[in-house]
Amino acid sequence: MHIRRSSRWLVIGLPFCGAAAFAVLLAAQSADAPGDPLIAGFKSSYPASVSDAVELVTGKNGTMRYDMARMTGSNVVGRAVTALARPAPADQATPTLSTKHSVEMIDEAKPGDVGVIVMEGTLDIAAMGNLMATAAVERGMAGMVLDGAIRDLWDVRRMGLTVYARSKSPRTAVGHYATVAKNGPVECAGVTVRPGDIIVADEDGVVVVPQERAAEVLKQAQAIDERESGMYPFIRQFRSLSKAIAKFNRI
Repeated sequence: MHIRRSSRWLVIGLPFCGAAAFAVLLAAQSADAPGDPLIAGFKSSYPASVSDAVELVTGKNGTMRYDMARMTGSNVVGRAVTALARPAPADQATPTLSTKHSVEMIDEAKPGDVGVIVMEGTLDIAAMGNLMATAAVERGMAGMVLDGAIRDLWDVRRMGLTVYARSKSPRTAVGHYATVAKNGPVECAGVTVRPGDIIVADEDGVVVVPQERAAEVLKQAQAIDERESGMYPFIRQFRSLSKAIAKFNRI
């Protein structure tokens, strides 16, 4: 049995697939949201199934744009807290104001929360670096999702913080951007995120589950996972994907 260790995860090299693999990766996650059965449920599902389920339940896409990529860390599930930054004149983009609401959002976060920071209109300026990452780790946050860039990536990776971002850049927000709001709705990589919505993310990308439909989405995702779990042995037995699709009505 092969065992691979990292700073945040212990992954056992067994032939897991789908929801099982996702659950194993999340089992060792240090940050958690105590007593939140929906978070626990989504941790046992698979983000691709959750993506399908959001569309089936809400009729809308809940998956962020293709370039929202995992920069460091691993899979993550948690409730969103948000901050918004916009272009500003240099006199309004001071060292304090350039990150004010993002810093406050992190300082007020609960263990297991996922920070979502939106830098409107740019992928060339960093939404956060190692100082904010240090605070996020100390607050016990599950991870960060950035519609913008990440910097100090080598140090953030060393800390073990999970970060999804659309780009990476060493360029500072100071002199260019100012934060304008925290814990309100934001448009992040094509999807609206509100505080309390559930973020489900893995190597494929980031899915947003609307909080008021979360129970329905979870039930649908679990049904998809259960159906797929029956497809694997069927495909192996009959060596036919088309027969499996016809039987299970799933691809």
